[in-house]
Amino acid sequence: MDDMMPRERQSLADLIGSRLCHDLSNPLGAIGNGVELLDLTGAAQGPELDLVRDAVADALARVRFFRLAFGHAGPDHMTSAREAETTLEALYRNARVTATWKPRDDMPRRQVKLAYLMMLCAETALPMGGAVTLSMEPGGQWSLSARADRIAVEEALWSVLRFGPGAVGHPLRPSEVQFLALHDSAETMARTLNYVHDDNGLRLTTA
Repeated sequence: MDDMMPRERQSLADLIGSRLCHDLSNPLGAIGNGVELLDLTGAAQGPELDLVRDAVADALARVRFFRLAFGHAGPDHMTSAREAETTLEALYRNARVTATWKPRDDMPRRQVKLAYLMMLCAETALPMGGAVTLSMEPGGQWSLSARADRIAVEEALWSVLRFGPGAVGHPLRPSEVQFLALHDSAETMARTLNYVHDDNGLRLTTA
């Protein structure tokens, strides 16, 4: 019974993530529709409306991405290649980090979840921005490659990917939750995570 507890807790976290993202997407979508109507009628123009428009677009991009990264992903749930790519690109469209999605085939949502969590972990190692590419190897394993002027890897934090939250030596911060989520997702899928890095490059893979 004890062996099942981590998986049950993670499953609960997945469901909570899905619920929050689902409930937030409706009011955000309504605000976006309202901004579009204002544009069509010409009732309001100017930098203030531009700020609202950009903020809503950013919030919707984050909610859609987080729903796939932190939400529930059952074994029968699928995600199209187009959705995976556009959701990733929307999140990073105005960021210092650029993200490229290489797979061209639809795939189980669990695989997309794994890749998105890898992306969030890699982002923490790119304080000055960089370019990240997500690829699927022939054997069905993920490969993330990042290039940047500076790579900054906190070794204790990244050790969570292999050994769990106890490896970091202190309670994880909310901004670091992706490391635990990736560890647990990989463990549920019977995958291991490996990474190597130097001053300008980072590679994170599943096996």
